[in-house]
Amino acid sequence: MMRRREFISLLGGAAAAWPFAARAQQGERMRRIGVLMPLAEDDPEGQSRLRAFVQGLQQLGWTDGRNLRIDIRWGAGDAERIRRYAAELAALAPDVVLSAASASTAAAIEATRTVPIVFVNVADPVGAGYVNSLARSSPWRRPSALS
Repeated sequence: MMRRREFISLLGGAAAAWPFAARAQQGERMRRIGVLMPLAEDDPEGQSRLRAFVQGLQQLGWTDGRNLRIDIRWGAGDAERIRRYAAELAALAPDVVLSAASASTAAAIEATRTVPIVFVNVADPVGAGYVNSLARSSPWRRPSALS
């Protein structure tokens, strides 16, 4: 049988630990990444690149559905669809947008001025007007083609 002193100590310890347990259960907020791919969803190259991206995130401790949400949109080479999906992703207010290729990067820049955009597979981002310089991180400017 538990004595009164042991019971009070147990109760006091549980009460003292409760805020820490509650904080641990809350965890950190779920981060959100928007991915804008110009390819079709069933494109093997696009799937391979997306798989590599997700695996890289997992190696860094980010897991879709646990501490990260990845919203993927596939443009299937359709410029209007890419613009529509860029606006849709921007409306979700992700922490960052990943765009692959010039068409999706231009659409992402057009869709948001507040969400950071990371782009890949862009041959000349300075010439296209996506960034001022590659020398260091700098604010990007609106491409002249989109003005």
